[in-house]
Amino acid sequence: MSREFFGVTSDGRRVDQYMLRNGNGVTVKCVPYGCRITGILLPAASGHKDIVLGFDNLAQYEADGAAHGAFIGRYANRIKGASVRIGGRDYGLPKNDGGNFLHGSLNKRLFTAESEAQDSVTFKTASPDGEDGFPGNLSITVRYALDDGDRLTMEYFARTDADTHVNLTNHAYFNLSAGMDGTIENHLLRIESGAFLETTEELIPTGRMIPVNGTPFDFRDWKTIGRDINSGDVNLKYGHGYDHCFLIKRRNPAGLSLAAEARSPNGGLSMRVLTTQPAVQFYTGNFLDGTEKGKGCRMNRRAGFCLETQHYPDAPHHPGFPSTLLKPQEEFHETTVLEFGF
Repeated sequence: MSREFFGVTSDGRRVDQYMLRNGNGVTVKCVPYGCRITGILLPAASGHKDIVLGFDNLAQYEADGAAHGAFIGRYANRIKGASVRIGGRDYGLPKNDGGNFLHGSLNKRLFTAESEAQDSVTFKTASPDGEDGFPGNLSITVRYALDDGDRLTMEYFARTDADTHVNLTNHAYFNLSAGMDGTIENHLLRIESGAFLETTEELIPTGRMIPVNGTPFDFRDWKTIGRDINSGDVNLKYGHGYDHCFLIKRRNPAGLSLAAEARSPNGGLSMRVLTTQPAVQFYTGNFLDGTEKGKGCRMNRRAGFCLETQHYPDAPHHPGFPSTLLKPQEEFHETTVLEFGF
């Protein structure tokens, strides 16, 4: 592991970029600003290929509105009406997605690098009571580790001093093909899921879990991302493409289960996603519009896809969903592993 100067925040704080390398030529780059994954370089026939969309400097990440490579919290995804009820009390959250709440502000937080090892780096922060409207002082630890099995392990830990809702993930956009200017619609994808969450037009879950069989959401066998993306399905119209929560078939309830796997169009690069989390939000970059440019490429519509392992969106309003309530005597701990092939 090594690090280098990456930039200075708008309020004058230094930010270093950390680089994890293994013996097979894989490099993972990350910064403590939003615990962002700024690059994942894989060996390829034409040289190393960076499979993560992102920017060339810190100023662009500060201005970024699409959370490229970012750690997401306090609550990943959407909460209806930007409000939660805990212990009989209502807590108002920022209305940053129409009248609803989306993700939170920790992707703009400068974390502290607490420990460095040859194969890992650990970032920490303290989210104060009331941040993003949520109760409780929340301590958060994020650990990134790269091993010689070409696996990037992302671990999230959190503790609170008051009952609060927590849902943490990473929001990296991936593109496994030769150039990031192109679409990811020709990528091959498989998702280990038999059902997805139906949503309203505002992408808020209705509470219904829809079987994928016979729908454009059936990725149980390999198919291209774009095969059904422009079909007339109402859920795809609401999302302007895929922006939906898939419920993972947990083969190992006590540990990691396969969530999804993707391959480049020519089969040269691949990625498997394993997680302890119960769901994965599959998003196809529908709102990228080419106005942002990073790493020499325009970030055009559908230039990257996200596989955000997480708990269900809007879980505080659905008692039938896995609970996201964290209590003071508990620890939040979830793990996601990205396993690369080349």
